[in-house]
Amino acid sequence: MIHGWAGRAGSLRTTRIGCPSLARMGKTLGTGPALVAAAGAGVTAAVLVPAGVGVAAAHGGAALSLLARARTAQGKVRLRFTLLAASAAAGGLHHLLVSQIGSGARSAGFVQSVVRPLAGAGITTCLAIAVVALVMAAADNGTTLTRLRRLLDGWLIAGSLLTLGWVLLQHRADQGGDVSASLLGLARVVTDVLLLGLVVALRCCPKRAERRATTVGVLALTVLFAGDVLRVLLSGPGSCYGIPLPAACSITGLSLVAVTPWLPGSTDDVGLDQRTMPVVGVVAAFVPMVVCALAIAAHAVTGGSMDIVMAALAGSVLLALAARQGVTHADHLRIAQEAAAREAHYRTLVDGTLDVITIISRDGVVLYVSPAIHPVFGYRPEELMGARLPEFCHPDDLATLQQAESDTGRGGHRVSWQLLTADGRWRHVESTISRHPEGLIFISRDVSEQVRLQAQLEHHAFHDALTGLPNGALFADRVAHALQKRGTDVAPPVLLFVDLDGFKAVNDSAGHATGDALLAHAARRIQSSVRAGDTVARLGGDEFAALLEWKAGTHPSSAEEVATRILSALTKPYRIGSADAVISASIGMAVAVPGISPEELLHQADLAMYAAKAAGKGRIHVHQSPAAHGQGASIRG
Repeated sequence: MIHGWAGRAGSLRTTRIGCPSLARMGKTLGTGPALVAAAGAGVTAAVLVPAGVGVAAAHGGAALSLLARARTAQGKVRLRFTLLAASAAAGGLHHLLVSQIGSGARSAGFVQSVVRPLAGAGITTCLAIAVVALVMAAADNGTTLTRLRRLLDGWLIAGSLLTLGWVLLQHRADQGGDVSASLLGLARVVTDVLLLGLVVALRCCPKRAERRATTVGVLALTVLFAGDVLRVLLSGPGSCYGIPLPAACSITGLSLVAVTPWLPGSTDDVGLDQRTMPVVGVVAAFVPMVVCALAIAAHAVTGGSMDIVMAALAGSVLLALAARQGVTHADHLRIAQEAAAREAHYRTLVDGTLDVITIISRDGVVLYVSPAIHPVFGYRPEELMGARLPEFCHPDDLATLQQAESDTGRGGHRVSWQLLTADGRWRHVESTISRHPEGLIFISRDVSEQVRLQAQLEHHAFHDALTGLPNGALFADRVAHALQKRGTDVAPPVLLFVDLDGFKAVNDSAGHATGDALLAHAARRIQSSVRAGDTVARLGGDEFAALLEWKAGTHPSSAEEVATRILSALTKPYRIGSADAVISASIGMAVAVPGISPEELLHQADLAMYAAKAAGKGRIHVHQSPAAHGQGASIRG
C-alpha cells in the first residue's frame, strides 16, 4: 500500500494507509445496508446519549469522516470534502448552542444574548459553506448554460419545499413561547431544504452506476429534514416508545452523511450528457410550481393569509422556472448550432472525397448516395435513390455481396465486385461494408485501374515480354497440372522442345533487332501450328516448348503431326524488313509416363532435341523410355 501511494503527487503522504482501504470497502457497500446500519446507530445513540450531546457528536463524526475522505482526494474534490466537513462542524456547534438555550441558564439574560447570535451564526455558516461546496460540484464541468440549469433546478426544488415548509411551520413558529428558538429551528429546516434541493438536482447528473453516493446523500438530508421539522412541530422531546424521534432522525441522517463519502461516485466529476434531455427532465421542471400552488391553495383553504415570505418564495420559484426555460432554450439553440456545424463539416468531408458513400436498406434499396457517384460512375445521386443494388451488380458478384452482408459485424468488411456504370461498362469496385441502423453502409472506390495494372503485372510475371507467350514458370505449372489430371479419359500429355537452328548466325549478322523480330515471327508460327487447347511457351533465347494434351485413344502419331507442322512452319523464309531470313529447327518430343515429374518430362524432351541436333538438325526426335527397345526414331522435316 505504501508503494502504491508513493507514485502519486507529493500532497498524498504514505501515512494515508487506512483511507484507500475504506474507499474500497465503500464500493461494495450497498444503499440498503448503509441505511439499516445508520438507522440502528441513530436509534441506539438517541436512547443512550442525551440529545444535545448525541446530535453534536454525530456532527463531529460526519465532519471527521469527510476530512478523512478529503485526504485521499485531490484538487476540487478535496476542497469540496473539506468545505462539507467544515459545514458539518458548524452544524454541530449550532446544536450545542441551541441545547444551551433551553437549559438551566434561561434566567441568565446575558448568556442568552450571547448564545442566540452564536447559534444563528453557526447555522448560517453551516448553510453557506455547504451551499458553496455543492455549487462547486454542480459547476464542476459542462458548459456555463448547463451549470446554470443545474443550479436553477436545485432552487426550484428547494424553493418549492421552502414554500411548503413555511406554510406548515409558520403557525408553530409564530405561536411558540420562544420566538427566537422557533426561528432557529426553522433556520435548520431551511438549511436542510436548500441542501436537499441541490443534492437532488445533482443526483441526475452522474451516470447510473455512480449515483450511489448522491442517493445516500439525498436520504441523509431527507432524514435530517424530518428530524428538524419534528423539533419545530413538537413542543416536547417527541418520544415514541422511549425513543426521541428528532434526535434519532438527526443522528441517523448524520451517520448516512458520514458513510456517503466512501460510496462509489463520491469523488467522481459530476457528469452530464449535455445533448440529451429526457421527457421526464422537461416535465420535472413544472413540478415545483405545482407544489407551490398546492401549498398556497391549502393555506388559503384553511384560512391563512398570504404573507410577504410566502409571496417571495412563490415568486422566486416562478422566476427560477422562467429563467430555467430560457436557459434550456438557449442550450438547445447552442446544441442545434453545434449540430448544424458538425453536419456541415461532415457534409464537406463526404462531398469532397472521391469515395462513394452509399446507405443500403436491409432489402437492398439505395437510401443515400454521396455526390461523388457522378464523377466516378456517371450517375447522379437522385437517379439511384430508391433503386436496388442488385440491378447494378455483376451477376457473378451477387453471391459475394450477399456473403459479405452476412459476414459484416461491428467492424468493416472489405469486398471486391463489379458495378455497372452509367455508360454501360463494368468497373471494378472495392467496398468497405459496415452496419448501419437502417441497413448497410458502403464506402466504395473505383479500382479498375489498379486491377488492370495488377493483371498486367501478373501477366508480365508469367509471360515472355518479347513474344507474349507463357514463360518457363507458367509452362512448368501447366505441365504439372496436366500430369495431375491424368485419368481414364485423358491420354498422356506430350511435350515438344523446339530449338531454332541458325538463329545465332542471323542475330550476329543482322543485329539484335532483327533477331528479336525473327523470334516474334517464330513464336506466332508455332502458336498457329498447335491446337487452341495446347500451350506454347518461350523458355529463353531461341528455345520454345509446346504442351500437347489429348483425349483418350489418341494415337501418338497425332503429336508427331503437330510437330511436323511446327517444323514445316519454322523452316519457311522470314521477311524481316527488306531481307529474307531462313532458319530451321530441331524438335525433341517426350510422352509422359505414369509417375513422371514435370522436370523429368522437360529433361527428356530436351535430350530428344539435342539428339535431333546431333542427327543433323532440322529434325524431330521422339524420346523413348528406358523400357523401350532402341534409341527412338527420327523423322526428317
